[in-house]
Amino acid sequence: MSNSNHNSRHIFNKFGKARGIGIFVFIVVAVSIIAFVIWTVRSCNVVTGKSGKIGITPVQIAKIQDIGQWEFLAISDEELVDTIRHGFFGDDELSRIYYGILRLGIDLNEAEEGWITMDNDTVSALLPPIKLLDDKFIDEARTKAFYETGKWSEIAKRELTKKAERAMKSRCLTPSNIQSAEQNASAQFNALLQAMGFKFTRVRFKKHAQQSS
Repeated sequence: MSNSNHNSRHIFNKFGKARGIGIFVFIVVAVSIIAFVIWTVRSCNVVTGKSGKIGITPVQIAKIQDIGQWEFLAISDEELVDTIRHGFFGDDELSRIYYGILRLGIDLNEAEEGWITMDNDTVSALLPPIKLLDDKFIDEARTKAFYETGKWSEIAKRELTKKAERAMKSRCLTPSNIQSAEQNASAQFNALLQAMGFKFTRVRFKKHAQQSS
């Protein structure tokens, strides 16, 4: 009976020692893993701290440029346009009312190379000039005949439409409207850059080449 108890105690002692060694090994492995994780995080923090200066990358520039056309001002207009045709038996007259929406903005696909740059902590952008984004701004479905005498060909009506287009451009593409579009563009473009993480921004516009009169 005593031998049996002695053997049991011997086995128990061995099991206890083995269990103790296992726990010790587990603790050592766990501490090693925790130490490695802490070292890795600290190393990342150091790298982040050293690269705190923000720069704009070619990928970011490409994504901005992918916006393409960007509208900053829409102007609704209506024009009463007429034409008179003189004839031997009298004059014929055609008057029509045209409606249109002229949309002013920029086309980022027209931005020149190097249009956006970094100067220390300031990002500078030279945007294309404000322009009419769509030449087809007249709503043909809303065009109304105001007065018409005689017969008029489709060619004559198209010429009257072109006259209405010129009148709308003259009325809406004014320096004050272009300036308003530039102000809206500056505000929205600055907001875009600041949302990307750039605190200091500068936005300018390339001017249209002066055309000879």
